[in-house]
Amino acid sequence: MSDLFLKQWSQDYLSHQPPRTKSLVMTLFGDVIRPHGGALWLGSLIRLLAPFGINDRLVRTSVYRLAEEGWLSAQREGRRSMYTLRPQASVRFQKAHQRIYTPNYLEWDGKWTQLFFISADISTKQRADLRKALLWEGFGALSPFAFIHPNPDLSTLDQLIEDAQCSQAVYVTQIQDTDLSHSLPLSTLIKDCWQLEEIVERYQRFIAHFKPVLAHLQQAPTLDAEQAFVTRTLLIHEFRRAQLHDPQLPLALLPKNWIGKQAYELCQQLYRYLAQPSQTHILATLRTEDPDAPDAAPYFYERFGGLKIEEMTS
Repeated sequence: MSDLFLKQWSQDYLSHQPPRTKSLVMTLFGDVIRPHGGALWLGSLIRLLAPFGINDRLVRTSVYRLAEEGWLSAQREGRRSMYTLRPQASVRFQKAHQRIYTPNYLEWDGKWTQLFFISADISTKQRADLRKALLWEGFGALSPFAFIHPNPDLSTLDQLIEDAQCSQAVYVTQIQDTDLSHSLPLSTLIKDCWQLEEIVERYQRFIAHFKPVLAHLQQAPTLDAEQAFVTRTLLIHEFRRAQLHDPQLPLALLPKNWIGKQAYELCQQLYRYLAQPSQTHILATLRTEDPDAPDAAPYFYERFGGLKIEEMTS
């Protein structure tokens, strides 16, 4: 009964909001392929994407474009092609992995990190590159020349400054509220620097789509392996799209019962139900062309606080 529900649910999902093939390939490489060595044969990728109604022509076009954009490398062996994550792409997937599968609502010391620069000291291209990278990392813009975040990853910030080649032009400092009676608290910047309404809407859609799935999985003794894989892929695909727009602000600065935390916990519960049966389908598919395709790396089982066998099979 559960398989019938999940099949109908996934068909409805795909008919109303079919994912772009290239974007779904990216989801697969991050969620599935990277833990299994970061490489697979094109035929295996075509088979993995077939249940989503994606034909081989679209798959070939998508991986070709991803290779052109620097995400994948192609290697031919006779008439077959293998696609592998490039090293720099793997680094970017690792950063995304940390955000998606690990709760980021940690304790906050009340300090904010501010980055600013003098316009004359930085080129137009450097400014554009730095702004794009900072906004992607969740910084809020105070002005065209100043950005702020209450709890950034400082090692990532250091790296993006280096990547933008402007380390001799930017200033980074930590600030915090004062006791002055005629100064606004820094927390009032939240409504001006971050568009939380759009993020809330994304999380609301995610919860609305996947909450019924959890209700059914809690009643299901067993799951079809392929259907579990399809559901898991759609789960991470939509959660990734919502979560990567989240600036990861401390809970102390967010509305009570922050919906992003609710969405993470829903995704966590669903993933634990789907992980084991979906792995059965993934390995069977990968080993059709490559009998030596590796098992999932140990870090796979650390996702969402740990994929415990009893939780995945309950």
